[in-house]
Amino acid sequence: MAVVDIEFMRSGAPAEGAAEEILDVSGLTKTFGGLKAVDGATLSVRRGTITGLIGPNGAGKTTLFNLVTGFLTPTSGEVLFDGRHIEGKTPQAIFKLGMVRTFQVPREFKSMTVLENLVLVPQGQIGESVLASWCLPWLVDKQENEIIDRAISVLEYVDLIHLRDEYAGNLSGGQRKLLEFARTLMARPKMILLDEPGAGVNRALLKKLTGYIEQLREYLGITFFIIEHDMDLVARLCNPVVVMTEGRVLMEGTPEEVRNDPQVLEAYLGGQYR
Repeated sequence: MAVVDIEFMRSGAPAEGAAEEILDVSGLTKTFGGLKAVDGATLSVRRGTITGLIGPNGAGKTTLFNLVTGFLTPTSGEVLFDGRHIEGKTPQAIFKLGMVRTFQVPREFKSMTVLENLVLVPQGQIGESVLASWCLPWLVDKQENEIIDRAISVLEYVDLIHLRDEYAGNLSGGQRKLLEFARTLMARPKMILLDEPGAGVNRALLKKLTGYIEQLREYLGITFFIIEHDMDLVARLCNPVVVMTEGRVLMEGTPEEVRNDPQVLEAYLGGQYR
């Protein structure tokens, strides 16, 4: 994975005077009837970090991701991404600002090829306009070729190029995870939210995926926010780590601090710890 291979994904340096925090969540709440799935969560993600988000099942981690990325509307609270309020915005609007995400269960287009899944991602393709297709066919062709070239480069980078013409529905679970990760890279993101990237992935593939994450952060400055239950993976990859329980943020610290914190042990082990 040479550094030169990822230069085409660069989204540009942060604006001069940009805040150290790329994501600020303040007092975020989401209720479903009488249930508070997220209860006044407050946290920040620093630009250029790989930040982990952990907690017991039902802690509200995925709901928090859904609120931040526009798939759910907050009951109350604020979300700032790169200095802009995004609470209540649509997923498409947030995507255009440079925040992209994956899901616990990949959401690829099964009846389309691997390459087609990537080509669909970039926003504002002029070929979507009937008028442009009629009046500016040369410009449409030029942009389409550029997008295809970028998609091929991404597939080469994540080692899926040999499956470019395979239907996405025929991929293995691990290959589908890689395809979803590749789709995020087509957006030239500032920040990627990964929901359990290690789930259902064998160790060899997981090592490859973590290598991509570390390289993209180091050389392109992409910020990662990761939900993960594999504590060994979190300890190796993430710093800092945010802990949630019962819809609230319990603490934030280094992996070592989190691992040895009595409140975290209590949250995970409950009565066994007492």
